[in-house]
Amino acid sequence: MNCRRFGRTGWKVSELGYGMWGMGGLTGSDDAESRNSLQRAVDLGCNFFDTAWAYGSGRSEKLLGWLVRQNAGKKLYTATKIPPKNFRWPSRREFKLDDCFPPDHVEKYVHSSLENLGLECIDLIQFHTWEDGWVEDDRWVKKIDDLRAQGLIQAVGISINRWEAWNGVRAVQAGLIDALQVIYNIFDQNPDDELFPACAAMDVAVIARVPFDEGSLTGRLTLDSKWPEGDWRNTYFVSENLKTSVQHAEALRPLVPAGMDMPQMALRFILNNPTVSTIIPGMRKLANVEANFDAANRGPLPAALHTQLRKHRWDRTPTEWSQ
Repeated sequence: MNCRRFGRTGWKVSELGYGMWGMGGLTGSDDAESRNSLQRAVDLGCNFFDTAWAYGSGRSEKLLGWLVRQNAGKKLYTATKIPPKNFRWPSRREFKLDDCFPPDHVEKYVHSSLENLGLECIDLIQFHTWEDGWVEDDRWVKKIDDLRAQGLIQAVGISINRWEAWNGVRAVQAGLIDALQVIYNIFDQNPDDELFPACAAMDVAVIARVPFDEGSLTGRLTLDSKWPEGDWRNTYFVSENLKTSVQHAEALRPLVPAGMDMPQMALRFILNNPTVSTIIPGMRKLANVEANFDAANRGPLPAALHTQLRKHRWDRTPTEWSQ
């Protein structure tokens, strides 16, 4: 597994990281299966793991803590997220810092995450929602500096709303963060416009999430796709979104080269971007771990194919169902 420099932290992190949202129990995950998948990823060279307190109210964090202790001789980078105080996702323009991340709330959840992880320090603490207007309120900056001085965290990052890559440029340019997490894939290329150039200029690490566009870039969605009761995809893939997602995915099918499938093509597309530090697909099952690491180890796509795929950019606007 190749590694990339994680911005100004200087960390060397695996190109393929691990997104642990699916291990919080919200999609029927099994802890034993999760542990096997996590350990297999470590065995294949993964050293960056992204979780959040909100993933099962600490359940996913506890799995990550277990993994770190199981691999005491290896450096595994831990990244987690503070939930907004109002527990509202996504953030909205009218939300103030006091609605989401007042200083005492930030400190409370850093300690809560440390307890769940069973660790003395978190490598990367992230704000699970973000509004660039909060740049003007330095109370969160002072609190982060305090927590860092106490040795409780090493670096700070933000997680940006779906399809709102612009809503993080000010934080990057202000030099206040070490990393950011944003949706980036064949369809969602808008971070290339302003956000990624700002990150490159300020040496801010980029975590690319949702590499398969919530499943549409696996090529397995159909107009008849269904999910178990309670699965959040039932509210995301409403009829209008499911139809257009299938249409966009089908338009890619002729471009998939022989010996490659659509998920591999989607993952490798992101590796072509040097600004991306690591990609964090969700991988609950062992088969997904094996397939994704095999794809990543094949490296970036050939330049000609990457150029063709750039033409499939799909600019979307947040809606009530996009969450």
